[in-house]
Amino acid sequence: MFTYHIDGKTKLKMLDLRDTEHLFGLTIHSSETLREWLPFIDYTRSIADTQGFIQSTMKQFSENNGFQAGIWYEDKIAGVIGFHQINWSNKSTSIGYWLGNDYVGLGLMTKSVKAFVDYAINDLKLNRVEIRAAVENKKSRAIPERLNFTEEGCVREAEWLYDHYVDHVVYGMLASEWNNKLDK
Repeated sequence: MFTYHIDGKTKLKMLDLRDTEHLFGLTIHSSETLREWLPFIDYTRSIADTQGFIQSTMKQFSENNGFQAGIWYEDKIAGVIGFHQINWSNKSTSIGYWLGNDYVGLGLMTKSVKAFVDYAINDLKLNRVEIRAAVENKKSRAIPERLNFTEEGCVREAEWLYDHYVDHVVYGMLASEWNNKLDK
């Protein structure tokens, strides 16, 4: 089971079924804000939906295809971060993330993404980590920018959000760049 202590107040822990009720509560509490950028919010209507998500992430882990972790702050779940999937042939992955409303602005996501990239590059020995964010999602885009990812381009109409397409900015980080870029 993956657990990564970031500091005295913050840790990342792979999601398991014991987290279902807390994660569902966080999702519902933050749904109006999250809905703007996350299409799954409208499909999270019951605890069973969150339980199904966690079960799928446990299957993802058992298939050696990454995992999803809860971001825990002061022993409360604050958000989620995870590998979408791992391409072992090309030694690459992408990361997705979100925070509940009450935890925005505390630096939790920057620390969490940094920890996930460290883990991907140093422990899993991956060569490339990618983050995609909607062009207008400035808060999400700020994370890879703060961590000195390279902005690699824009994928037009990359995601369907309820009633329209949004373009995605693609950010990439290579293993050969990671430790050097953090020092700058």
